[in-house]
This record gives sequence, structure tokens and C-alpha cells, in this order.
Amino acid sequence: MTNRPQRFLALAQLANSVGDGAFYVTSALYFTRVVGLAPARVGLGLTLAWAVGSLVGVPLGRIADRRGARGTAVLLALGTAAAVGSFLLARGFVPFVLAACAYASAQSGLAAARQALLAGLVPAGERTGLLARLQSTLNAGLAVGAALGGLALNAGTAGAYRAVLMLDAVCFVVCALILLRLPAVAPATAVATPGGRREQRFAVLRDRPYALLALLNAVLLLRLPLLSLALPLWITERTGAPAWLASALFVLNTGVVTLFQVRAARAVTGPATAVRALRRSGVVMFVSCAVFALSAGRSAWPAAVILVAGAVLQVVAEMQQSAGSWQLSFDLAPADRMGEYQGFFGTGVTVARTLGPLVVTSLLMGWGTPGWLLLGALMPVAACAMGPAARRAAGRAGRKVTEPALAG
Repeated sequence: MTNRPQRFLALAQLANSVGDGAFYVTSALYFTRVVGLAPARVGLGLTLAWAVGSLVGVPLGRIADRRGARGTAVLLALGTAAAVGSFLLARGFVPFVLAACAYASAQSGLAAARQALLAGLVPAGERTGLLARLQSTLNAGLAVGAALGGLALNAGTAGAYRAVLMLDAVCFVVCALILLRLPAVAPATAVATPGGRREQRFAVLRDRPYALLALLNAVLLLRLPLLSLALPLWITERTGAPAWLASALFVLNTGVVTLFQVRAARAVTGPATAVRALRRSGVVMFVSCAVFALSAGRSAWPAAVILVAGAVLQVVAEMQQSAGSWQLSFDLAPADRMGEYQGFFGTGVTVARTLGPLVVTSLLMGWGTPGWLLLGALMPVAACAMGPAARRAAGRAGRKVTEPALAG
């Protein structure tokens, strides 16, 4: 990666992902053991927080478009640092929910602003490749952060958990400082529609083809709770495989994405290749779910072999789906509303994280093998529907295609 803006975008990604990795593996125990919340209340609070985050992503992305993506991203990175720090002061459910809402809102807005910044600094033909490199960087940072969080888990003290929160806050401050070194992107200006009227605010909410793409992408993202929630429960309750295999599958996924996401994205160069990648990902994901289902009732080693095979297929599908969705999300969004559109498209991740655990655990733990097959069948259906939705989005009138200009 020789381009200076791309290097700084990657360094910013690495900085905050290290902090996030440490936070992810320790936060549940901090909130239950140190703050003193019941697990059910932690889950409820985080669900409320991410629901709020999904609502504010679009307006914060709109601010990035109109006020400048770099400045907005820097402020939201600092806001995320402050929100993480506020967890240290939370005593009780209401302060926890307020801090969690601030955290989720800042994270959602930061993601949209960074996508808008990337769109302004990187030529269209290079964006998917860069996003693949950023995804690899993200996974590497999460792995390092998770290892640091493991040290806190081993210590098991309140001081160790608080140190992780301080580390995460510091990492977001470092992220903000790195983003500040990037060139500024000139704010977009509102343009007139073909009929002479100025575009309405939050046009993405009325852009039905793009909204459909975001919805279908949210369905494909139901894979997100598999490694973190569904498979650990499935392994311990429905198979004879050792419980530590859940951790091994997570490490496998992280390592493969780190090493091969860039290679997987090279074939995706435009909407047509993106749609083909998404169709392949849907089929492979269905096969992955069917393989996972075969592990039911198996003894330790046969179950382990089947689960590893399913995990390999799952990560192949994941890399194809990521590359295809990145390409479509940028190519089919107007250049002067990139933050707004990316904020909306990014709500798919929030929706999957909010509703996914309930949907996935109900299907898999409640229905067993039929649940795996039903979940798997959703994937090729949603993936194939992305093609017609993308064609409709690409064919709508009044699309602005010029690139944002650098300020100064």
C-alpha cells in the first residue's frame, strides 16, 4: 500500500481495532462483575444502544457530506473515546444505557464518515481493494486486541477490566490523530434535480432500490452471530466436540480473512462482478450451513472435522459477500451523498447484530438441522435478489457521478 492516504486509513483502522478487540472480549464481564448488571440487562441495554445507533447513522453521515468527512470522522472518533471512558463512570442500568447509546451512535457515525472520507480520497476503481486491505487490518488488530484482553481476563480484577477500557479510549484518540493527518475532502453541495428542485434531505430513505440492497445485505449479514454466539452454543449443546473449538473456529476465521480477503476482492471490479461474487457467496453459505448441521449428535473428532469444514466454507462465503457488498454500496450511491448512503447501508451490520442473535439462536437451537437449512436457504435467495435490485439502482435517473474534490 504505497498511497499515503491509504496508509493512514489503514493505520487508523488498526489503532481502533486493537482497542475494540480488547473491549469485545472483556466488556461482558466488566458490565456484569464490575458494574454489577445482570446479563439480561446488559443484553437489553446493548440492543437499545445499537437500535439508537442504527437510527443516527444516516444523519451523521449526512453531516459528514455537508460539513466535511475528515472533520466529522475526527470528532466522532474522539466522541467514541469519550463514550468508552464514560463506561468507567457507569453505576447502574440507566447510566450504562446512556453510555452505550453514546458509544453505538458515535461508532455508527464514525463508520459512515470514514466511508465518505475514503470515497473522497480514493479513486472508485481502487475502493474495493482498499476495503479488503482494511478488513484484513481490522482482523489483525482485533486479534492483537483480543490477546491483550485475554491478559485482563486472566487477571480477573476490576483494575484489569478498567485498564482495557482506558486502552480502547486511547486507541480511538490515536485513530482521531491519524485521521487528522489525512487530506481534507471538500464538503458536498446540494444539487438540483432534473425538475429544478433541490434534493430533499435524507434522500436515501426514499431511494427504494438502494434501500432494498441494504435490506438484502442485512439478511446476508445474519452470518455475523454464528461464530460469536450460535456455534459456541451449538458445539457445547448439540455435539461432542470440545468447547474450546469455538475459540479455534474464531481464530481460523480471523486468520483466513487477514490473509486472503485482499485476494478474494481482486475479481470484484464493478457492479456485474460484485453481483456474481454475491451469488457465489450465497450458494457457499448454504453449503456451509448444511455442513454445520451434519455435526449434530456426532462424537468429538467427527464433529470437530465437520465443524472446521463448515467454518472454512463460511469464511469463503464471508469474503465474497464482503467484497460484493462493498462494491455495490459505493458504486450505486451518489457521490455528493456518500456519507448519508454509507450510513444507511451500514445499518445492515447494526440490524444483524441487534436481531441476528435472536433469529439465529431461535432457528438453530430451537429447530436444529431444519433451522440450519432454513438459515442457509435465506442466503442464496437474498444474494440472487441483489442482482435485480442492483440493476434497478443503477438505472434510476438523476445520478451524480463526479468524484468529490479535495479541499484546498
